[in-house]
Amino acid sequence: MRLNLIAVGKRMPIWVDTAFIEYSKRLPKNINFNLTEITPANRNKNRNSDESKKIEEKKINAVISSDDLVIALDVKGKLISSLSLSKKLNTWIDNQQQISILIGGADGLSSSIKKTADEIWSLSEMTLPHGLVRIIIIEQLYRAWSIISNHPYHRE
Repeated sequence: MRLNLIAVGKRMPIWVDTAFIEYSKRLPKNINFNLTEITPANRNKNRNSDESKKIEEKKINAVISSDDLVIALDVKGKLISSLSLSKKLNTWIDNQQQISILIGGADGLSSSIKKTADEIWSLSEMTLPHGLVRIIIIEQLYRAWSIISNHPYHRE
């Protein structure tokens, strides 16, 4: 299976990169994980947030394969538990699916990306910093794998 985390934003703080690398190293080899960073649209007084999101949408769409299962992250999406994610991950591995999980930029994802996404998830009802979202996603993917594998990392 291939799992691509597509995140608008570059140059994360060291603590984000350190935590992200740590958890990504823990994922097994049968999960072909990749982080794709998208350069954010330049923000200026002549460009509103919708225009910025449209620019970022084009860049995101350029790296998504047509056969990917696309999951958009949005505060208004569906909350998903670690156990539910483990079941999804198990299915994805069994079916050798290609997954793209999208993290928007400072203004979020465009409405058209959210409309065309296969699923929309929320990690919290709170707004989270984008670097922290990267860490939460990779940690939860590792946790989901540990649940599937009966690894002692996850405890109920």
